Amino acid sequence: MDAGLRFEDWFDRHVEVVIDRPLGSRHPRDPEMVYELNYGEVPGTIAPDGEPIDVYVLGADGPLERCTGRVIAVIRRRDDVEDKLVISLSGTWNRDSIAAATAFQEQWFDSWVEMPE
Repeated sequence: MDAGLRFEDWFDRHVEVVIDRPLGSRHPRDPEMVYELNYGEVPGTIAPDGEPIDVYVLGADGPLERCTGRVIAVIRRRDDVEDKLVISLSGTWNRDSIAAATAFQEQWFDSWVEMPE
């Protein structure tokens, strides 16, 4: 995606995330969808949808309000205007484990995980 996030600009950076959908919360427009991880945004950034860049937060045991973590991947979406950052607070992650952790939402999109080899 030309309008997407440049992976090389974000990989390995530490970013502060404000969580607007904590672990265990329900999607505001689809109450059947429960967030299986913390999900938020990077304040002061703008994604192609005009909102702050969204972030999946991996490695947290409970709901968070905010956190700082290292960007380990970008989830690319072929059928949406915005990509998602993925940060890790703990643990070791690879493409398959990131895809599995984010599948509760990404199952609805044609997406893939971009990260270093």
